[in-house]
Amino acid sequence: MTLALKIILLIASIILIVSILLQSSNSAGLSGSIGGGAEQLFGKKRSSGYDALLSKIATVTAVLFIVISLVIVAIE
Repeated sequence: MTLALKIILLIASIILIVSILLQSSNSAGLSGSIGGGAEQLFGKKRSSGYDALLSKIATVTAVLFIVISLVIVAIE
């Protein structure tokens, strides 16, 4: 049981890393992080397309990663 969960955790972590690395960046450098905050709130929104799919995959795998990690800790 624990081995199967650890394998699923490994797969989820690889998918999470890949989906985050493939996402396009919102802004460049430190100046973009300071001035880009308002653009994230009021600017263009990634509602469809490749970035939205990667964002959803990253969200689902992050939740899966956290849940499986907690289950593994509770079992052992």
